[in-house]
Amino acid sequence: MSVDIWIVIVIALGSAALGAGVLWTLVVKYSSRSLAKAKQEADRTVEAARAQADARAKTVLLDAEKAASDRRQAFDREMQASLAELKASQARAEKREESLARTMDQIGQREQKLDRREQEIESDAAKLDSVRAALEADRAAVAERLQKAAGMTREEARELYLDEVRRQSEHDAAALGQKIVEDAERDARDKARQITLLAIQRYAAESVGETTVRTIKIPNEDVKGRIIGREGRNIRAIERATGADILVDDTPGVIAVSCFDKVRQAIAAETLQRLVADGRVHPTRIEELVSQVTRDINERIQKDGQAAILETNIRGLHPKVVEAMGKLSFRTSYGQNVLRHSVEVAFLSQMIADELGLDGTIARRAGFLHDIGKAMDHEMEGGHPAIGMEFLRRHGEKSEAVLNAAGGHHADIPSTTPYTPIVMAADAISGARPGARRESMEMYIKRLQQLEGIARARQFVTEAYAIQAGREVRVIVDAAKADDAYAFKIAQDIAKEVEKEMTFPGEIKVTVLREVRAEGIAR
Repeated sequence: MSVDIWIVIVIALGSAALGAGVLWTLVVKYSSRSLAKAKQEADRTVEAARAQADARAKTVLLDAEKAASDRRQAFDREMQASLAELKASQARAEKREESLARTMDQIGQREQKLDRREQEIESDAAKLDSVRAALEADRAAVAERLQKAAGMTREEARELYLDEVRRQSEHDAAALGQKIVEDAERDARDKARQITLLAIQRYAAESVGETTVRTIKIPNEDVKGRIIGREGRNIRAIERATGADILVDDTPGVIAVSCFDKVRQAIAAETLQRLVADGRVHPTRIEELVSQVTRDINERIQKDGQAAILETNIRGLHPKVVEAMGKLSFRTSYGQNVLRHSVEVAFLSQMIADELGLDGTIARRAGFLHDIGKAMDHEMEGGHPAIGMEFLRRHGEKSEAVLNAAGGHHADIPSTTPYTPIVMAADAISGARPGARRESMEMYIKRLQQLEGIARARQFVTEAYAIQAGREVRVIVDAAKADDAYAFKIAQDIAKEVEKEMTFPGEIKVTVLREVRAEGIAR
């Protein structure tokens, strides 16, 4: 082989070695750069993952803190509601405790009076025993002498004597009672009639009393179904929110509302009317409407109370008294609105007092507040006169005339001022005037039958008729068995029995007919 060939071979091998070295260098360099770049990307990925994890952790932490805050707020609201309910229960318990304490004080005072009275009775009984013993001895001696003189036994003489005394006493008592009443009525009748007629003529009020809403008209039976709701949930929501009973029966076109509290009844009735007009009936809507209606009714109560006070020009009343008088606009008595009745009694009392020379301002105040107990008698035990008097005393009423009129206008307590009989008369005038009150036909017929039955049950009465819509009963007696004086006694006895057994507005006149006419007034 020639030298040139070897030179070419050497050069070729050198070139190949040099190319391999260069290639190796390039491969190593490129690999180093890739590893560095991969490491940088890995670092960036780790940093991004770490940042994302931190953000996620912060989000989870914020969500947890918000949930805990919501739970704390819900717990606080529940605690506030529980505390409010607890305070209300505590207030009711305190009221009951105060009422019980007053009752116990009254019982203690009555027991002391009874003890003193018992001691007085025992002392009087001892004195009577000694007097009775002396009288028994004298009577025995007299009886023995009479028996010998009359030729009769003691029992026969006794019965004869008692019969004679009984007949004479009844006749004398009836004649004396007739004379006393006639003498008193002769002077008082004309004056009383003049004052009463003048007061009625000066105060001209409406003829028909108002009534509260009891039924709600509905356009069709579909509305009734929506009011009831699925499985009755809507009607239960209304009853729970208002405290009234919603009566849905087969009567077409109406839904009845029943509740002893007339304010709650008005809230329920107004809510039903708005639900029927709105058409959207579900528990949430019901709660919203009940809240709105309650606010409206409370505003109406305040407005009615203030309007009545301005109308009667009465000042210095506690806000609670004003609110109670406003509630009377929802209360009725035989269909007569009690607030309008109170205003009417206020003006009638003032007119009567002015005619008698008394203070008309005091009489007007007493007449206006006399029935205030009817605003709360469904919440407390006892009659409305006692409740009203205690309510007025507790809220700053200082006038004894007003307090006594409120507590005694139904004769539950003795009258201590002349204003109480004035309020009683004005109350009777307002309730008895034609058209002021109403009652059902069944109760009306029952009252007339009871009135005639009481009259017919008396001795010597042959017939009795109720006339003038039950405000007078005509009684016919046997003229052969009852004289004039006894006819007068029959009239008084029937009047007392009517007062005892019957409940009626105004007064009932008892007229007994024989040869003379005797009258008795049951008030």
